[in-house]
Amino acid sequence: MDNLISLVNKLQRACTALGDHGEESALPTLWDSLPAIAVVGGQSSGKSSVLESIVGKDFLPRGSGIVTRRPLVLQLHKIDEGREYAEFLHLSRKRFTDFAAVRKEISDETDRETGRSKQVSSVPIHLSIYSPNVVNLTLIDLPGLTKVAVEGQPESIVQDIENMVRSYIEKPNCIILAISPANQDLATSDAIKISREVDPKGERTFGVLTKIDLMDKGTDAVDILEGKAYRLQFPWIGVVNRSQADINKSVDMIAARRREREYFANSPEYKHLAQRMGSEHLGKMLSKHLETVIKSRIPGIQSLINKTIAELEAELSRLGKPIAADAGGKLYMIMEICRIFDQIYKEHIDGIRPGGDKIYNVFDNQLPAALKRLQFDKHLSVENVRKLITEADGYQPHLIAPEQGYRRLIESSLVTIRGPAEAAVDAVHAILKELVHKSVNETAELRQYPTLRVEVGNAACESLDRMREESKKATLKLVDMECSYLTIDFFRKLPQDIEKGGNPTHSVFDRYNDPYLRRIGTTVLSYVNMVCASLRNSIPKSIVYCQVRESKRSLLDHFFTELGKKEQKQLASLLDEDPAVMERRAALAKRLELYRSAQAEIDAVAWSK
Repeated sequence: MDNLISLVNKLQRACTALGDHGEESALPTLWDSLPAIAVVGGQSSGKSSVLESIVGKDFLPRGSGIVTRRPLVLQLHKIDEGREYAEFLHLSRKRFTDFAAVRKEISDETDRETGRSKQVSSVPIHLSIYSPNVVNLTLIDLPGLTKVAVEGQPESIVQDIENMVRSYIEKPNCIILAISPANQDLATSDAIKISREVDPKGERTFGVLTKIDLMDKGTDAVDILEGKAYRLQFPWIGVVNRSQADINKSVDMIAARRREREYFANSPEYKHLAQRMGSEHLGKMLSKHLETVIKSRIPGIQSLINKTIAELEAELSRLGKPIAADAGGKLYMIMEICRIFDQIYKEHIDGIRPGGDKIYNVFDNQLPAALKRLQFDKHLSVENVRKLITEADGYQPHLIAPEQGYRRLIESSLVTIRGPAEAAVDAVHAILKELVHKSVNETAELRQYPTLRVEVGNAACESLDRMREESKKATLKLVDMECSYLTIDFFRKLPQDIEKGGNPTHSVFDRYNDPYLRRIGTTVLSYVNMVCASLRNSIPKSIVYCQVRESKRSLLDHFFTELGKKEQKQLASLLDEDPAVMERRAALAKRLELYRSAQAEIDAVAWSK
């Protein structure tokens, strides 16, 4: 069972080392789940003397006013043999064999945290004492409750101390050791008063009565010790500490314990209670009770640790990796983030994520609808055909067929396709930009670094702008090629009729009659529709090749080229993470380290059993 107390000792030391000592925090706390015994008492209640009696050593600072100004986590380790020594967590490599030096270090370490202003602090001091004369036990010595501030102390110190004590003892895993002097009315005991508030049924409170030997003649504490005056679930324990004269004479603690045993054994009022009185019995009883409580809490602590580890890992994953210190590490981190963004962008285009289907909608609906709206039949009305053919003939009318008129009609019709072609390029460009913005928002790593987020988004959009210009040139060339060279086979396959070509015996005016012009218009419309059908297929190919395919291949190439030229300071400016996030990640990492250490310690104890 001793290894259970040792386990809690290790966990408490780890908690303090990593900044977890039960203070109010946004981080999960392991400290609060660990069973502990908190020593509570008013000033001059004999609290320090009780602790020294349990330990068997003089080691606590003494003086007037508030001497204990920080919680002292006192861990007692029973050793089989050897010299007694003490160790502080903040001086882990130093052993103290002189307990006067231990007292001085407690005072000095208190001043390092609080200064010499007599303020109090909730940050605990950890002291481990190894001795053959102790039981395995952990106690938390809290500042003594007081009613007035002394000179040099702020008025708030009375409430500050009460709040600190309350923050420890109100936790359900805390065992309260309430120290009360027997020579004062129990109804006015600070320790009993505050213990009753947080533990009204007395289920977690052990009552200790000090200064029994200093009670007025004719009075005794039998009713209290027998639980008649104030009942607790556990029996009251009386102790007789050394007097101030004994302390001044440096009376040996072992001798003081012997005198304490003799006092209870020889006092007519208390000899029937002698077996459960004294500081030795108090230490053994607390050790046994602490073991029992720890054993009952272990499953709950394991469950809490496992649950909290999962929560901490999830939040650390959400916050992302910490920033590398060197230029190479920063460059690699930026490239990795960009690779993740690029992959998400490709998934949108390829249909793994939504959005890419909008591109097909441009080709299947928007472009054909735009081509239909051109209304070539109106452009090729009889009047317009007459006008263009007449203009193309110039001063001499055509002899057989109006070839120049045909060309002008076809070119003037085909050139209008440039509008829908450009609109298709712009529509796909808009969709690709929308996918870039979506991908930026969906790249969790970019949320960490606002500047990099903006730079990557801008670089991707600039690449798309360049691709749009290239696509526009290529797509319009397709239209221009159709205008520049007509498909001769189409016209060769037309039925040859002298009427269609014009009869040379007719007058010039006969050649421009309506049926003749209408046939020309119909022929040109058929040719233009054929070209439209061809362009309807080739324009999407050009757009996909120049924009969609190219953006998948080289969206951030230009950004990577510029990135390679940047110095470390410029790279650092891209990774401008919010300082609050950096602090949060560091704090979570430390807390995760604590919980993993605790998990390993508890598992080791479980396996050893």
